[in-house]
Amino acid sequence: MRRAVFAGSFDPVTTGHIDIIERSAAMFDELIVCIFHNIQKEGCFPVNERIRFLREATSHVPNVRVDVSSGLLTDYMQQENARVVVRGLRSVKDFEYEENHAAMIRHLMPESDTIFLLTRPDLTFVSSSGVRELIRFRGPVQGIVPPSVERAVLKLYGKNKQ
Repeated sequence: MRRAVFAGSFDPVTTGHIDIIERSAAMFDELIVCIFHNIQKEGCFPVNERIRFLREATSHVPNVRVDVSSGLLTDYMQQENARVVVRGLRSVKDFEYEENHAAMIRHLMPESDTIFLLTRPDLTFVSSSGVRELIRFRGPVQGIVPPSVERAVLKLYGKNKQ
């Protein structure tokens, strides 16, 4: 079975993430979308909500499984018998960061590989950090996050500038 892991904080999941999930799921028998929980960082949304957001947003993709981990990615990959990491790239800046990350993963798990998917051009501006800033300042998030995230934002802040 060809199994890959798409790891991140997904705080929150964006339409850019969903694009990468849909496209990479078509390449593998199973794609595990794993929320890596950093206990030292306070997130915008609690992990249980991020799980729900991801499950709702990917329910139309039958070979996607959502999971959570807080350890090393390579330990998780070995536990799940996955040999491929999926990463989305928006720009050259992302590539520089991700190239180093992929080299470290390969160092820790030589049998692994990383594939990079370019974000669709119309989504290159979308990032979780940008969405978090919009949320903090009650800016519009419509179209850049899945509907479940948008509903959660509206619930948090009441009527938004949507």
